[in-house]
Amino acid sequence: MGKVNFGKIKEDLVESLELPKDLMYGAVLVSITGQQEVLIENYRGILEYTNNHISLQTKTCRLTIQGKQLEISYYTNQEMKITGEIKQIIYEN
Repeated sequence: MGKVNFGKIKEDLVESLELPKDLMYGAVLVSITGQQEVLIENYRGILEYTNNHISLQTKTCRLTIQGKQLEISYYTNQEMKITGEIKQIIYEN
């Protein structure tokens, strides 16, 4: 008997029931408003914070926002809002 791929079973179940992937997988949600604002949900922690870049740890990757005059406007355990001149958003495994 072959190996059971539980990851594939979960993926198929999430797709067939049309469940929100961010909740089922803990995926990070990134909402960008123009070049001045980023709302991030489902992050785990702040790794680095300077005027030019902010690095966050998520469940699945490291997320880095690069720009100028970056500032964390607010944060909770679930979400944060970053403002400033956003130049780049980088996902690293």
